[in-house]
Amino acid sequence: MQRPLPETQTPDVVSMSGVRFRWRGPRAFSLAIDSFALKGRERVLLVGPSGAGKSTFLSLLCGIVTPSEGRLEILGTDTGKLSGSARDRFRAEHFGIIFQMFNLLPHGSVLDNVLLPLSFASKRRERASRNGPVESEALRLLTSLGLDAAELSGLSAASLSVGQQQRVAAARALIGSPELIVADEPTSALDRNRQQAFLDLLFADLDAAGSSLIMVSHEEELGKRFDRVVRLDEIATSKRRAAA
Repeated sequence: MQRPLPETQTPDVVSMSGVRFRWRGPRAFSLAIDSFALKGRERVLLVGPSGAGKSTFLSLLCGIVTPSEGRLEILGTDTGKLSGSARDRFRAEHFGIIFQMFNLLPHGSVLDNVLLPLSFASKRRERASRNGPVESEALRLLTSLGLDAAELSGLSAASLSVGQQQRVAAARALIGSPELIVADEPTSALDRNRQQAFLDLLFADLDAAGSSLIMVSHEEELGKRFDRVVRLDEIATSKRRAAA
């Protein structure tokens, strides 16, 4: 059953209007998004066929690339007007990202991996330390995500199972309560039961943090767990140059 959104009007966390972007080169690709918005505390599942531009959409959203036209606002900030270093700082403070391949530091400990974003985001570190040391908050998140934090805290990420790595990546994204969580196919390596269990845990922590979520998946059936399903090919147009 879908969760009702708060009745009170909340500002858009994400607002895109007339956004255009083109990757140049021999395999040039362009993406046009006329309009997209994400509300505070909203959970959106983004789906689309391969080649529709989901990776480009996420790159724009996270400020890795900037639009050539249009306006893209995150939390009221037009990120296209920020310098590259300012976008990096903005992303570190306000985004929690769960990568498809998790991107953990293989030789770093579980705690090192969870705490990593706080090294680049002072306000996020302050939020993470409201109730005590940031290490305690990391352990709390790991426990809430179904891990034995005391047992795993000294282990390296490379020694963990895929399911454990996934949950460590989620804890890293959630620490410090960033306003926006972006998840790129985080359940693709899990069976159906483990997918549902992971979403249960993730959503519980999203509720506690008050964060919004955009999750990319090829599995549209997961949409019943979200407030809204957005099909990228219905909000955007893309074009790829044919191979010579």
